[in-house]
Amino acid sequence: MELKVYKTDGTLSDDTVNLPDEIFCIEPHTHLIYQAVRTYLSNKRQGTHKTKEKGEVSGGGRKPYRQKGTGRARQGSIRSPLNRGGGTIFGPKPHKYYLAMNKKAAKLARKSALSLKARENEIMVIQDFTLKEPKTKDLYNILKALKLDDKKTLMLLPDKNEVLYKSGRNIPNLKIMISDKTATYDLLNNKMLLIQKSAIEPLCKPLM
Repeated sequence: MELKVYKTDGTLSDDTVNLPDEIFCIEPHTHLIYQAVRTYLSNKRQGTHKTKEKGEVSGGGRKPYRQKGTGRARQGSIRSPLNRGGGTIFGPKPHKYYLAMNKKAAKLARKSALSLKARENEIMVIQDFTLKEPKTKDLYNILKALKLDDKKTLMLLPDKNEVLYKSGRNIPNLKIMISDKTATYDLLNNKMLLIQKSAIEPLCKPLM
């Protein structure tokens, strides 16, 4: 699969890149994509939710009123789940949400995500660039020239670039990541993939 390479001013350069067909042109496996996204989101959950049940709520050490003769339903504690301020019935308790996925399936899920983006024409390749200093306006102008300023965009870099990261962290629709650190969820959770030319190799190498 061949793509033109864009310049930072939004125009096309004379350069092209070949994206491997075995990664960007396969039939997407939608169920594995679903599994990969579910695994990613589940493993991000802390699982620290907790409510107190009847035996954990403070107070209620004595019977609120006598058993018989009041005409009311019998009560053994004011902290009964039936009363205001009482415990929760079958409330949530801390537990792990960890899910696992084998490497072969996870690799195919990432390939499927990239093929899906390529099929929808949601991949752009741009020449390698950086900025002299962290400046949000300069990076925003590049996105505007590429007509990506109003689209949710994931920019992939070949390696860590603190200047670009600081320049882009206040742009609402932009997320910047190192290409070989992306998960299937990251590749799909955007409208456009903006890939620096030298970031293609580290993105593809683990999938070959």
